[in-house]
Amino acid sequence: MAKTIGILTGGGDVPGLNLAIKAVVLGALEEGYHVYGIRRGWGGLLNYDIDEPSTHDKYIKKLDFDTVRTIDRTGGTFLHTSRTNPQRVSKDTIPDFLENSLNGKQIDDKGTMDYSNHVLEVLSKIGIDSLITIGGDDTLSFSARLHKEGFPVVGIPKTMDNDVFGTDYCIGFSTAVTRSVNLITDMRTSVGSHERIGIVELFGRNSGETSLITAMLAHVDRAIISEVPFNMEKLAIFLIEDQRKNSSNYAIMTVSEGATAEGGEIIESGNADAFGHRKLGGVGQMISSEMKRITGTNTMYQRLGYVIRSGPADSLDRMVGTAFGSMAINMLKKGESGKLTAVQGGIYTTVPLESVISGKRYADIDSYYDKENYKPKVKTFIGHPIFLS
Repeated sequence: MAKTIGILTGGGDVPGLNLAIKAVVLGALEEGYHVYGIRRGWGGLLNYDIDEPSTHDKYIKKLDFDTVRTIDRTGGTFLHTSRTNPQRVSKDTIPDFLENSLNGKQIDDKGTMDYSNHVLEVLSKIGIDSLITIGGDDTLSFSARLHKEGFPVVGIPKTMDNDVFGTDYCIGFSTAVTRSVNLITDMRTSVGSHERIGIVELFGRNSGETSLITAMLAHVDRAIISEVPFNMEKLAIFLIEDQRKNSSNYAIMTVSEGATAEGGEIIESGNADAFGHRKLGGVGQMISSEMKRITGTNTMYQRLGYVIRSGPADSLDRMVGTAFGSMAINMLKKGESGKLTAVQGGIYTTVPLESVISGKRYADIDSYYDKENYKPKVKTFIGHPIFLS
């Protein structure tokens, strides 16, 4: 009997997801496997009602050659996504049909529930033998949970922050940097015309790699990253000096959205999601306001958010997405599970899936960052990976 594989994408979308999905499906079909796409990430399995047939068509999609033939031509994920954590479902987001389910376990005094057993029952009901999950450390953390429960899972890392522990590279990082560099290059037109200081805020909760690598490739004046708290007065002096030295009388800097000023806290807003994260953003606006207060200088603040994760993947993310998808299906073909596709030292490899919950990944500030002057610093490229990660 042919095996049946499920595939899902969770968390934020990035360019390259559809490449990985296509590689999985084509590789599986060659082996005679059946493949189901699970829509809306873990949310598709959480909201699947075994007693309501209509939820099957809503959340489960049979994948074949025609289904995936053209999906690599666009960005995002054609399976859609969500930030759902089945092992931590808040009281106000519990599906009605699960209210009194024996598959739920209350885990705190706020009524938060763990529905891991429901997910396992749904997978059994559908007839899915194994899963390939594509996501960041949040999505992959629940993948590790299912593996611990004995269900075969292979993970594929993706995130623009490039911060999944266990791999040097995640799908989406190259395209995010490429888009950021291009947009900053374009932004110089306005910043220079108005003789201002440009402040560009980029993604990066724990890792400042997006800000750091973008700053280096776009040749901006200063880069603030998540790993190193900055002194606002010191930064202001640097930027004024940078502006003075520039014959066009402007300066430009990048900042990670998770960066903090010395003695300050990370700037967040809104309610926490299913993984305990509140929405980041606003540190660039704070720097802009402080620059005006300290120096009287006009600034131009630009937050590069969803625009750098939209559209098709660049060549590197096409390559890595395709490679990771192929690696994942080959592992399942060999009966291997509980692993994460990875790149280490520029070489494709695999690591235990539990790696994603064993630590946090940060930029290598000792090798690539000047903490005193808030600048990218690479003393030598010899011996370092191509993406300095």
